[in-house]
Amino acid sequence: MQSMYFTEEHQLFRQSLKDFLHKEVVPHIEKWEATGTIDKFIWEKFGEMGYFGLATPEENGGLGLDLFYTVILLEELQKINSGGFAAAIWAHVYLAMTHLNKNGNDGQKEKYLSPSINGEKIGCLGVTEPFGGSDVAGMRTTATKQGDSYIINGSKTFITNGVYADYIILAAKTDASKGNKGISIFIVDLKSEGVTANKLNKLGWRASDTAELAFDNVKVPASNLMGEEGKGFTFIMEAFALERLIMGVNAHARAEYALDYALQYMSERETFGKTINQYQALRHRLVDLYADMDMCRQYNYSVVYKMDKGEYVVKEATISKLKSTKMADEVAYDCLQFLGGYGYIEDYPMARLLRDSRLGPIGGGTSEILREIIAKIVIDKKEYKAPKE
Repeated sequence: MQSMYFTEEHQLFRQSLKDFLHKEVVPHIEKWEATGTIDKFIWEKFGEMGYFGLATPEENGGLGLDLFYTVILLEELQKINSGGFAAAIWAHVYLAMTHLNKNGNDGQKEKYLSPSINGEKIGCLGVTEPFGGSDVAGMRTTATKQGDSYIINGSKTFITNGVYADYIILAAKTDASKGNKGISIFIVDLKSEGVTANKLNKLGWRASDTAELAFDNVKVPASNLMGEEGKGFTFIMEAFALERLIMGVNAHARAEYALDYALQYMSERETFGKTINQYQALRHRLVDLYADMDMCRQYNYSVVYKMDKGEYVVKEATISKLKSTKMADEVAYDCLQFLGGYGYIEDYPMARLLRDSRLGPIGGGTSEILREIIAKIVIDKKEYKAPKE
């Protein structure tokens, strides 16, 4: 399987992870989907297995593994058919912890990164606001310096893990007069006085908690500023490439799961004396879907390879999310159709998968925004360069 990118060690890790997920996670999925609450014990089990530290350097308590271990984690999480559970895990590791890994100082890593690796603390990322999502420079949340502290006022929305997380990596304006150069990043304990969370009722991703958060004169120690004032926009833009590539990988993985399930169903379902995988119209449509999935998968692997080698893959990661999430929606829609009436029944996986998939072209930058980013690169010849250390 894809030996160009995956070694024998990767394959052993994949099998071990599959076994873990089916033993420790799958038996609880229906409960978590129904309640919208993931039991705390599973975070600690993930921590014990080292899954939260795959991409964290060894000197910071992680495993320091290449990005294809991350790909395996993402793919296998999609194949247990709970987009919400998968999102809770990867939002913690690859949204919150990415900033701690990259931009945290020693004290911040000791206080927040180490317990995050162990599953003792859960993190989330707060950029999007009720008045604007992808318009990061237009955010209204402010952080005002006051002695040895900052006072934060504002709100964030669509925050995965926002209700049950212990801390948030929060973007706020420390100097409103400077536009995007006035944005800074803070680590905010979500149990701080003045923080309130409102759990949002979503179409899909039912197992995860998604929140709108309000910050009313929340006092944050100055030591919780990440990097320097004004560096926040650069940190956010740099992290977007990884987030979008992750959503591209998620998309090809859930499309592969949907196709595998549909193929199995079609090989067993009989009408007019033959299984429905023998009808040419269905066979050819499934092949088209499989080809689209495989093209996205191979493209995504190539982008992961480039990112793992240190390349700044803004264009490629943006294309990955744009095309892969659109493809996954089409695959989910048609695979549900292959199941006929059973596709519409909640006891079968396609109804949930269709709902969960629909967030793909929205979260992490809508497809419309991504097209404009790509247009600036391809048509306007704009160059996105990695920030200087």
